[in-house]
Amino acid sequence: MTNPFFSASTLPYELPPFAEIREEHYLPAFERGMAEQLAEVEAVAGSAEPATFENTVVALERSGALLHRVENVFFNQSSADTSEGVQAIEAEISPRLAAHGDAILLNRPLFARIEALYQAREGLGLDAESLRLLERYRTRFLRAGAQLTEADQQRVRDLNQEIATAATAFEQNLFADTRAAALVVDSAEELAGLSPDAIAAAAENGRALGHDGSYVLSLKNYSNQPELALLDHREVRRRLLAASVGRGLESNRELVVRIARLRAERAALLGFESHAAYEVADQTAGTTEAVAELLARLVPPAVANAAREAEALAELSGGEVRAWDWAYWSEKVRRAEYDIDAAEMRPYFELDRVLRDGVFFAARKVYGLTFTERTDLPGYHPEVRVFEVFEEDGTPLGLFLGDFFARESKRGGAWMNALVQPSELLGQRPVVVNNLNIAKPSSGEPALLTFDEVHTLFHEFGHALHGLFSRVRYPFFSGLRVPRDFVEYPSQVNEMWAVWPEVLANYARHHETGEPMPAELVERMHAAERFGQGFLTVEYLAAALLDWAWHTLPAGAEPGDAEAFEAAALEKAGIAVEAIPPRYRTTYFAHIFAWGYAAGYYSYIWSEVLDADTVEWFRENGGMRRENGELLRRELLSRGGSVDPLTAFRAVRGRDLEIRPLLDRRGLTG
Repeated sequence: MTNPFFSASTLPYELPPFAEIREEHYLPAFERGMAEQLAEVEAVAGSAEPATFENTVVALERSGALLHRVENVFFNQSSADTSEGVQAIEAEISPRLAAHGDAILLNRPLFARIEALYQAREGLGLDAESLRLLERYRTRFLRAGAQLTEADQQRVRDLNQEIATAATAFEQNLFADTRAAALVVDSAEELAGLSPDAIAAAAENGRALGHDGSYVLSLKNYSNQPELALLDHREVRRRLLAASVGRGLESNRELVVRIARLRAERAALLGFESHAAYEVADQTAGTTEAVAELLARLVPPAVANAAREAEALAELSGGEVRAWDWAYWSEKVRRAEYDIDAAEMRPYFELDRVLRDGVFFAARKVYGLTFTERTDLPGYHPEVRVFEVFEEDGTPLGLFLGDFFARESKRGGAWMNALVQPSELLGQRPVVVNNLNIAKPSSGEPALLTFDEVHTLFHEFGHALHGLFSRVRYPFFSGLRVPRDFVEYPSQVNEMWAVWPEVLANYARHHETGEPMPAELVERMHAAERFGQGFLTVEYLAAALLDWAWHTLPAGAEPGDAEAFEAAALEKAGIAVEAIPPRYRTTYFAHIFAWGYAAGYYSYIWSEVLDADTVEWFRENGGMRRENGELLRRELLSRGGSVDPLTAFRAVRGRDLEIRPLLDRRGLTG
C-alpha cells in the first residue's frame, strides 16, 4: 500500500495531500511513526558520545516527523469530519499515543543527558532561544515524572492511558448525544420568531438528517442555544434548553467522576496537591491562589450585574423569567431600550463579505497581509476553502484553510488547528485551519451570520494569525505552543476589529442591496453592548468555577454523583443562579474532560485581562496603524513559546498588565 503519510507532501507549504488520504492510511502511519520516533529517541539516549545540545535536544526536535504529519491531519479530521471508522481509530490510538509519550518522557538515560546539559547550561554558549528550549525540555520531563521511582512511573503510565481512554469515550459519547438531542419540530409555526432563512435552514437540516417534512435545530456545544433569543413559543424554548443541558447525563456522569479521580491521583504522584496545582504551576498564573483570587473577585459584581438585568427582564415580561426565557426577553429589552433586533442585523453579515471585507481587510490594514483563494489546492472536505497568505511585499507567508459550516460529521464549537507547524529548524512554513459551525443555508441562499458568529470569525482568525506569524527556530515553540492561559489572548485581541468603525463600515453591507448598515443602527448596536454582560459573565464564571471545583479535588477524594457535586460547587462559589445555567455543565464540558483545558477554563478570563489592556493600548496609539501591528507581531505574535509570555506582553504594552480595562468592559466597576 502506498501511504501518503510515509513521505513529506510535495504540495505547496507541505499541505497534506487530502485527495490521497484514506481512513485505512491512518493506523499504519501512526504505528510506523511511533516506531520511527522511538528508534530515533533510543539512538539519542543510548549514544556513547557525551551529551551536547545538538546531539540531544536538537535531535529530539527533529524526531517524529512522520508521527507529527499523521497526528496533525488525523485529529483535525476526528473533530471536523469524523466517521465511525475514524472514531474507532481514535479510541484505539489515544491510549497508545499516551504510552508512546511516556516511553520518551520517562526514559531515564535520555533524561540523564538532558539533566547533564542543564547543569552545565551556563558554559554551553547557547543563545536565548536555545537556552529556553533546554530549560523547557527539562521541565517537561520533570512534570512527566522522570525522577519518580520505577513503581510510581509505572502507575503514571497506567493513569495516562486510562485518562486518555476515558477522555476519548467522553468526547465520543458527547458527539453522539449532541446529534441525538437535536430538537425536531413538526411545523414552521413552532419556529416563529426565527428568520425565514433560518427556518429554511432548519428544514434543510431535517432533510439531511432523515426527518423529511420536519424542522431540526442541531445543538451547539454550549448550554444556551442561539435560537433561544428568538423563538416565540415558550414551550419550544423550554424543550430546546432541556435538550441542551441534558446531554451526557446518562453517558458521561460516571466518566467525569472517574477522570477527576484519576487526574487527582496522578497529580499527587507528581508531587502536587491537586490537578489544578499541577496544571497552573506551568502557566502564566503560576499558583492556584492567583486563579482563585481572580475568579472570586469577579463573582460578586457579576452576580449583582445579572440581578439588575433580571429586574429589567421581569419588568418587561410581566412574569417569572426562567432559564429558557432569559435570552428571549434580553432580546426584547435590546429592542425596547436600544431598538436593536438581531434579525434586523443579520442581512448585513453575509459570510463571504465578512471574511473578505472584514477579517481579511483588518489583517491587511494592521499587518499588511493579502489573501488569494487557491481553488487548485484540495481541502479535507468539499466545503473547505484554501487561501494563500502573502506579506505586504508579496512574499508568501503560508496557507489558511476555512471550514465554516456545521455538519453532522463535525463536533460543535469553533477552533483553530495547525496542519503544518512552522520552524526554521525543519524549514516548514505554516498551514492553519479555522473551524466554525455556521448553519449551512439552503442551496442558492446566502450564509447570514449572527453578530456573535461575526465575533467568532474574528476570534478564530486571531488564533490563525498567531500560527501564521510564528517565526521560531524550534518546533517546540511554534505557533500556539504557549501557556494555555496565554493562548486565547491574541484571538481575543483580534475580536476588536469586528466593531472597529473602519472595518465594520467595510463589511457590514446588506447582502441584497450592498447598502451599508445604517449609522443609527451601528450607534444603537454599540450602545447595547454592555447590556447582557452580567449574564455572560455569570454564565462563563459558573463554568470556570465548575472546572476549578473538579480539579482542585485532592487524591482520594470521592466527588460522589456528578450532578450533586456540580450543584454544591456552584452554591459554594456563590454563582448558583437558577436562571443562568453554566456555559457548560459537567457532562458536556468537553473543554475540560476531552480537549486539554482541564483546570484551565479560567484562561479565557485570564487572557481577557491581557486582551482588554491591549485593546486600550491600540486605542491610545492610533488604532489601525501598521506600526502597532508590526510591534505586536514582532514582539509577541511571532515569538510563540520562545520567550516568557508576560515579558512579550510588557514589550508591547510598556508596563505590567492592569485589570481595570477588563472590569470596565464587562461593566463590573459599579
